Amino acid sequence: MSDQDLIEKYNYDEFVPDKFMPWMRFAESPNLGETAPDFPLWHAETQEETSLSAIWKSNLYTIVEFGSFT
Repeated sequence: MSDQDLIEKYNYDEFVPDKFMPWMRFAESPNLGETAPDFPLWHAETQEETSLSAIWKSNLYTIVEFGSFT
């Protein structure tokens, strides 16, 4: 699947289970208190690259939320 195909599939046109349920993979998420896998992040305003591990090293608590808000 190309990046463009993935983007089009993620940006579905209606909120119905057939379109959002494939993205709901909670069983694959780390449990509360478990270390999450590290991955790159970019600051929304400056576009500077950092990583999840750099953020959690400088903060006592880190909450990461992913989702589509429309």
